[in-house]
Amino acid sequence: MVPLNVRSVLGPKQRSAAMNWQRLIGDALNGGRRSVMDGEDAAMDHGQGAFRCVMSKQMVGIFVSVWTRSGLRRHVRHPGVSAVGAGVLGRLGNKGAVSVRFLLHGTSFCFVCCHLASGGGDGDALRRNADAAYILARTSFLNSGGAPAPAPEELPRKILDHDRVVLLGDLNYRIAMDDAEARQLVRARKWSMLLENDELLLELAEGRRFDGWREGHVTFAPTYKYHRNSDQFCWCADGGAAAGRGKQHRAPAWCDRILWRGKGMRQIRYEWCGGYRLSDHRPVRAVFHAVCEVVETKAC
Repeated sequence: MVPLNVRSVLGPKQRSAAMNWQRLIGDALNGGRRSVMDGEDAAMDHGQGAFRCVMSKQMVGIFVSVWTRSGLRRHVRHPGVSAVGAGVLGRLGNKGAVSVRFLLHGTSFCFVCCHLASGGGDGDALRRNADAAYILARTSFLNSGGAPAPAPEELPRKILDHDRVVLLGDLNYRIAMDDAEARQLVRARKWSMLLENDELLLELAEGRRFDGWREGHVTFAPTYKYHRNSDQFCWCADGGAAAGRGKQHRAPAWCDRILWRGKGMRQIRYEWCGGYRLSDHRPVRAVFHAVCEVVETKAC
């Protein structure tokens, strides 16, 4: 979204980046028809367009934007947003999460976009686990006045209280194995052997910070770290002099992930988006089928 520098983290909010992304998303979903902004972090009205934005939220470089087909929009109720910083001093927004929640018919959904602690050294995986626990504990959905959101029924307040939850973003988990061995497996494209030592998959298997969460089968190449405008990894294959330059030559990893939890959800696609080379990451995408409860009202 924005450069992660002191001005971006401590300075005024850079609204133009979020507005530009909203327009790009709206144009892509609606075939180039113009989108009309209704206000910051609010719904966007696209008239007769195929999709409308339910709600969006930005915190420094983290951004989440949730859209629905126009025919479903009238069934979406009680949208809300939340932002939790977990970066510098444990508070600032260079790390953390932004979340959007809503009710669709009688089912509550929550979408959480995260950027967890970076680094491939000893203890860094524990910092990522701590960030995830902090986000799950601190995220709370309130209305604009700061009071609990008014509703005729009890609304979920915390992430884990929702019926269907999707958590995605730069989770930053790395490969927990010897760096030289990892590089050999990358050269041979032995993804399954690398994934046996993937920090996030180990966490999911052990059911600690991510108890109850699921991830689809990872069959794509590592998503980090690439040269910009290239499909070449940023690492020194032969261990020469360049190997001492630090993180520019870290071993590749699956930093960018999509998790979900809740009954009534089935993932039907999980893949990376080939052809997008503007970043040192590669984006991933997923498609789900989700069941919604529809409450029928009877006239008295």
